[in-house]
Amino acid sequence: MLTNRQTIRIEWGDCDPAGIVYFPRYVEYFDRCTRALFERAGINKRDMLKTYAIAGIPVVDMRAEFKIPSRYGDDVVVESCVSKWGNSSFVVRHRLMRGDATAVECYETRVWVVQLSEDPVKYEGRPIPNEVKEKFAAVAEVGPGK
Repeated sequence: MLTNRQTIRIEWGDCDPAGIVYFPRYVEYFDRCTRALFERAGINKRDMLKTYAIAGIPVVDMRAEFKIPSRYGDDVVVESCVSKWGNSSFVVRHRLMRGDATAVECYETRVWVVQLSEDPVKYEGRPIPNEVKEKFAAVAEVGPGK
C-alpha cells in the first residue's frame, strides 16, 4: 500500500491559547498530505483536474480520533495512504505521529466529482479511472516508504 510520510513542524499560529494544536489545523495538515500522497503516486493535482476533466476530490465525510495533544515546536510525522478504493469514492487514512505515539488518526472519504454542465452549481460523482488506482499500486510495489 502506497504510504506517504510528511514531517510537519507545529508553529505558534497553529495553536490555541493553551499551546496545543487548534483542531481545524489538523484538517489543513491532512488536506496537504492528501495532495502529497497523490504527487507521490505521480499525479499532480493541477494536471489531474485537467487530464480527467474533474472539478476535484472533495471531502464528504471525515472522522478523527484525537489521542494525545501536539504542541508548539513539536515535529510530527503524518503517514497517509488510501485505505479503500470505491467506484467514485476513496478513503484516505492519516496517522499523525508524535514520536512513537499516534496523536491523531483521521479517515476522510473523498469523491471523484465533475461539475454538471446543465447546472453549474451541482456536482456529481464519477467513476475513478483505473489508471489512477493503478498508479497508486505501481508506486506501492516499487517505491520506498511502504
